[in-house]
Amino acid sequence: MADEDLTEVLTAVGPRLRALRRTRGTTLAQLSETTGISLSTLSRLESGQRKPTLELLLPLAKAYGVQLDELVGAPATGDPRVHPRPFTRHGQTFIPLTRYLGGLHAYKQIMPPRPQGRSDEPLEQRVHEGYEWLYVLSGRLRLALGEHDLVLAAGEAAEFDTRTPHGFANAGDQPVEFLSLFGAQGERIHVRARPAGT
Repeated sequence: MADEDLTEVLTAVGPRLRALRRTRGTTLAQLSETTGISLSTLSRLESGQRKPTLELLLPLAKAYGVQLDELVGAPATGDPRVHPRPFTRHGQTFIPLTRYLGGLHAYKQIMPPRPQGRSDEPLEQRVHEGYEWLYVLSGRLRLALGEHDLVLAAGEAAEFDTRTPHGFANAGDQPVEFLSLFGAQGERIHVRARPAGT
């Protein structure tokens, strides 16, 4: 890698770290506690005022569950295979289907069944910036969206502005698997309809 390419990669690390932290819903304080890196160092790293070093990047990559080259946005090496690294959050398994931090993020999510007798209780709803599109692969997904309470079956999809209060739960007695496309800046899916008569 040429020196100018390396400089460009290192310059982009700060914004990439900030985007990743915000996408994961983590605060600087939480990240500091997880990694042992001081709050001020993390802040300066994200703003580009601190040069990223391996000593700083390795614990961050571990905390986020991503490979170091993904964290810094290193150019592709020619290997076309994608090796997603699953992670678990709130009892769900997330399998990343995209390798970059900007734009739309795609995940396959696997949610275990809820404990017996808890399928009808009110769901905790949250709001954040962005836009989300869901597609259920198998099982039944309960989606609380504002005042609406919906159940999506395999083959059904939903899309919504994430500034609307929302929450998810498994609506069945089997794991539910679904695809989630999320745009942190409110990017939407562009669906092309086939012209009539074709």
